[in-house]
Amino acid sequence: MTMNTTVTSTSLEPAPGARFWTRLTSNYGMVLLTIALFFLFVALQPDTFATALNFKLLASSKSVLLILALAATLPMVAGKIDLSIGYGVGLWQVMALSWQMAGLDYRIVIVLVLVGGGVIGLLNALLIELAQVDAFIATLATGQVIFSVTYWYTGGRQVTDSEGLRASAFDQISQWSLGPIPGPFIIALALGIIVWLFLDYMPVGRYLYAVGANPAAARLTGVPRRKYVVGAMVASGMMTGVAGVILASRQAGVAQANIGPEYLLPALAAAFLGSTTIRPGRVNGLGTILGVAIATIGISGLQQVFPGRFFLEPLFNGLTLVAAITIASLAARKRVAKADATPIATAADQSGEPPGEPDGPPPEDLIDATSPNRKD
Repeated sequence: MTMNTTVTSTSLEPAPGARFWTRLTSNYGMVLLTIALFFLFVALQPDTFATALNFKLLASSKSVLLILALAATLPMVAGKIDLSIGYGVGLWQVMALSWQMAGLDYRIVIVLVLVGGGVIGLLNALLIELAQVDAFIATLATGQVIFSVTYWYTGGRQVTDSEGLRASAFDQISQWSLGPIPGPFIIALALGIIVWLFLDYMPVGRYLYAVGANPAAARLTGVPRRKYVVGAMVASGMMTGVAGVILASRQAGVAQANIGPEYLLPALAAAFLGSTTIRPGRVNGLGTILGVAIATIGISGLQQVFPGRFFLEPLFNGLTLVAAITIASLAARKRVAKADATPIATAADQSGEPPGEPDGPPPEDLIDATSPNRKD
């Protein structure tokens, strides 16, 4: 028996008939804020902020953060959270250098790091799906284990390639550029575009949104929920490995055991902040990129206006995370209220027959209901 379900989208995007300014501020308010912050700091620091040198420094240094924010985005789309990414990037930047010092070719090292990241993502998924451990607790515990392994391997000291055993081509991963644009930023931006296209325009992305929006409904309509959760966690782990490789390359022969956790809070803040823009109410790839951009502009501008105030970066990240979570929580409440106010019609309601298990492919209307491209 096929159950046809009509579900109305619960996104917070304005209706097509809404005023232009309402649609602009709702979908692109964060974009306007980013532009406003940029011009504010240009006016306050015209000689240092809007310069090619500052752009190169920021684009290169924040590329690892952007990749980690994207790694956090995929599990969040599936309704999970991965807190192990900050600890994972610390482990993989240590191993990317150490394995080369042990004599392995840098290309083999990169493959090992990516596979290792995927394995950690798989372990997280098994804890979440098979052991039914809450994702927050499971990934936090995994992260602590990873942190302990990193400290055990390094003895709590930094790893230094004093003899130059690493490949020169490995250093080039972070040193190449395309004109004025640093190579690591190009890699991170390319990953961001892939995530955006994957989530917004690929059928798999729509299924992933369906799993995150309503796991029970996704299961009843035949969506293999567990498979998509595992895929999201594995992809997150592999992207963490990419960030570790770039970080190790950028540090030119030095790897620190405690460097990873400092990326966790900014990455989560960027992903949460991204859910408030472009596709309001949904975590999305373009929003995450914008979240990293606004954090980068805000922190860099404040540090130039108030030099030497080292507390500004953690303060900005903390306040941004609080604001992002607050906005996301309010958006979720509005989404739930909108869904509760919308009647749900089913074939069983019309025929009087009890609902049964679906015997065909998942109905498109459920997937469309959670698609960012749906227009209600």
